[in-house]
Amino acid sequence: MKKRSIKDWFIILVVLLDEVIVVALVFLVLWLMGIEIPLPVTITVALLLGALVFIMQRAVIPTLHKKRITGSEGMIGLTGIVIEPLIPKGVIRVSGESWKARTVDENIAVDEEVEILGLEGLTLKVGRKSD
Repeated sequence: MKKRSIKDWFIILVVLLDEVIVVALVFLVLWLMGIEIPLPVTITVALLLGALVFIMQRAVIPTLHKKRITGSEGMIGLTGIVIEPLIPKGVIRVSGESWKARTVDENIAVDEEVEILGLEGLTLKVGRKSD
């Protein structure tokens, strides 16, 4: 498990800030209207907010450190098949889609597997798949 950072806690605080403001406003309005709030209710609300903070930090903070799997970051590491020879540019098929590709080293023939190493505009930078 990764160590929690101040930035992670700041994100949790910002996410929970609207809930805390709403609860504070409800208590303020009730107090201004002369409605007395019993101590057990106050304690229950405080415990529920504490539980919400605990659940949020256990559920949200780990997702902040996960690798992105969308966009160009999600393409890197995927495997494709060459459908037009890469000398050095050609076409590969990745996840059922055809992409322009450029090899980073030597030429690669049709039907060989390649691994996506990067993205340059709409052209994939690929290399031979290492087993």
